[in-house]
Amino acid sequence: MAPADQAPPTTHGLEADAVSAWFGRRKVLDRVSLDMPAGQVTALIGPSGCGKSTFLRILNRMHELVPGAALAGEVRLDGVDIYHPERRLTDARKSIGMVFQKPNPFPAMSIEDNVLAGLKLTGTRVSRGDRDALVEESLRRAGLWDEVKDRLKQPGSALSGGQQQRLCIARSLAVRPEVLLMDEPCSALDPTSTRVVEDTITEIAREVTIIIVTHNMQQARRVSDRCAFFLAAQGTPGVIVEHGETQAMFDDPIDQRTADYVNGRFG
Repeated sequence: MAPADQAPPTTHGLEADAVSAWFGRRKVLDRVSLDMPAGQVTALIGPSGCGKSTFLRILNRMHELVPGAALAGEVRLDGVDIYHPERRLTDARKSIGMVFQKPNPFPAMSIEDNVLAGLKLTGTRVSRGDRDALVEESLRRAGLWDEVKDRLKQPGSALSGGQQQRLCIARSLAVRPEVLLMDEPCSALDPTSTRVVEDTITEIAREVTIIIVTHNMQQARRVSDRCAFFLAAQGTPGVIVEHGETQAMFDDPIDQRTADYVNGRFG
């Protein structure tokens, strides 16, 4: 594990190529292709039920854990398919972290142990002497260190909702991932906590490639460099209607459906 004062690892982008997905016989995504550049924030937007969260979970191999789920296409990190038979699941999880919609710190663990739990979940080893530095580094990167440095042994569940979400971000960052996936990370938070988490996203995007699902169009515009608009017509699987730079997607979209969605006319 690199010391806290070393430069962060080089980030790599993700590339989805003709990804289709099924739950049983129901097809939920149809040949979705998307480049998610390194060191940028890509927002996945679109109404509920269009496949955004399914696509996000495909990006770190969670989809394959659902009974009856199936997948076609490729997801490449630095040019290597993460679903290749020789690619271990734990390798994918080390490289591609995940932050969920609701904060989920381990309630029986201290703040410090919650951060270190990320190492255990991915089988990452670090020397005992480096653990304190790693905890501080991760909490600093998640914008939480100054608020909790004097109570690291207290339960993580005692923190506020916004602090808990940043603790979960710190737990994901502890394994030094190249990519961080975020599934509506602010939907359960108040506006003040949301702004703090957004500031954290902006900071860590300098070091980690971020893909975020959000229903908040203002948030997508504030935090993302690029957007992908997902849509599923009634009874059909989700597809990407349009993707590109965020400013262009909001100010001068190519497809009228994109304009209608980002301006709140449906969804």
